[in-house]
Amino acid sequence: MLSLDHLAVSGSTLALAVSHLESSLGVASIPGGHHQVFGTHNRLIGMADGLYLEAIAIDPVAPPPLRPRWFGLDIFKGQARLTNWICRVPDLDAALERWPEAGEAVDLERGDLRWRMAVPRSGQLPFDEMFPALIEWQVPVTPGESLPGSGCTLEQLVVTHPEAETLRDLLEISDERIVFDTGASCLSAQIATAGGIRTLT
Repeated sequence: MLSLDHLAVSGSTLALAVSHLESSLGVASIPGGHHQVFGTHNRLIGMADGLYLEAIAIDPVAPPPLRPRWFGLDIFKGQARLTNWICRVPDLDAALERWPEAGEAVDLERGDLRWRMAVPRSGQLPFDEMFPALIEWQVPVTPGESLPGSGCTLEQLVVTHPEAETLRDLLEISDERIVFDTGASCLSAQIATAGGIRTLT
C-alpha cells in the first residue's frame, strides 16, 4: 500500500539544504517552487524508478502559515540533513484510517501539481520524524516521473530509530531497498551516481 515517493533534505535555509544535497551527491538540483500553505520552498533532483530528492526550508519572504509547518521545520535546528521520507498512497483517506498517527489530510497545489498530504497538527511526524509522510498525487504524472534524470538511483534507505522494529511492523513495507535499524533517530540513503555510490545523511 505504501510506495516510496521521494526523500527530503531540510535546512535552516534553502541554500544550506541545497548545498548539502548537491555536495553529497555531486549532482545539481533544479528549481522547484513555493508551498503557500506551509510557507516553504524547495529545489529538486530527479532519480531513477520514479523517485526524486527534495531540498526544503522555510521561505523567509512567505507570510507566516496558519498552521505549523510540515516536516517539523518550525523547530528545525542544526546542520542540513536528510530528515524525511515520503510514501505515496493510492487513497489517502483509506491510509489515514490505517495509520491515523500520520496526521490529517491537507489539499495542496503548486502550478499544475495537485496533491493531498497527511500532516500532523503539530507539524511533527511520529517516531521522531522517522514515520513516513503520506502523499496522494492527484495528477496523471508525478514529479518523480516528469523530472529530468540525474543519473542517480536509490540503492538503500536506512531508517534508524530506538523502536525500529515497532515502526517496521506498523508500516509493513515490502520495498527491499528500505531497511530499519535500531539506534538514534536518523535517515541514511545509499545512492548510486555517475561518480559512484554516495551516502546522503
